Amino acid sequence: MAEEKPKTPKVWNTVKPFVNGGASGMLATCVIQPVDMIKVRIQLGQGSGYRVAKNMLAQEGVGAFYQGLSAGLLRQATYTTARLGSFRILTNKATAANDGKPLPLYQKALCGLTAGAIGACFGSPADLALIRMQADATLPEAQRRHYKNAFHALYRIVSDEGVLALWKGAGPTVVRAMALNMGMLASYDQSVEFCKDTLGLSEGATVVGASAVSGFFAAACSLPFDYVKTQIQKMQPDANGKYQYSGSMDCFVKTFKDGGPLKFYTGFPVYCVRIAPHVMMTWIFLNQIQKFEKSIGI
Repeated sequence: MAEEKPKTPKVWNTVKPFVNGGASGMLATCVIQPVDMIKVRIQLGQGSGYRVAKNMLAQEGVGAFYQGLSAGLLRQATYTTARLGSFRILTNKATAANDGKPLPLYQKALCGLTAGAIGACFGSPADLALIRMQADATLPEAQRRHYKNAFHALYRIVSDEGVLALWKGAGPTVVRAMALNMGMLASYDQSVEFCKDTLGLSEGATVVGASAVSGFFAAACSLPFDYVKTQIQKMQPDANGKYQYSGSMDCFVKTFKDGGPLKFYTGFPVYCVRIAPHVMMTWIFLNQIQKFEKSIGI
């Protein structure tokens, strides 16, 4: 029995980045879900943020702002758990290979890209369920899917469309996640170093400042890919069984022709308001979780 004791902290140290990442992402999602709902409705062409929020409240009630929350939490439990955990594992290994010296920005960006791809592969099914649940109320009654929760959505998708349908739109989802995580993760670590070493800020001010920078770059890098991903995932076949877009590249080309590059930044203010606070709260929650764990010695 005595020989097994050292194994417990080693196992915990391995899984801790994943557990902490998932917990912080889920807590942030509980706070930001209403803004995320408004962002999706704007991208689906229902008007400005104010108009969407007003119509939702008047026509569907307060509960509409939390439609898809179960899918959002499931997404964080898979996507954020994988991306934040793998990012920390990757940066720790890279730092060790660099003789303990801080990593240059390009290496942090590469770690962020890799972590984003890993997280997206795990989180794509829940992300698909979330988009469909959020967009359901915008469809004609005959086309609505009426998913009860995230697990019902996943079950229906598998039974109606097959297992591989869970990864419909996975291509743009992975690319979007890579762009978001490159902006979010690399800029956060770089900003922490700048705030601590150059500005000499306190721990609290460093976390808040670095989180704000991280949130902005995450939004700026990922919105074009998020727009394409949303359009692909919400598609319905027409009367002839054909889809509006044949794939993400077709969606990109048609969108560019119809609206130019700025079309991809439709709803950017709301998207930034949604992404930046979520990123900030994820980092803040993560910092608090780590402080709590340190205080109790785990």
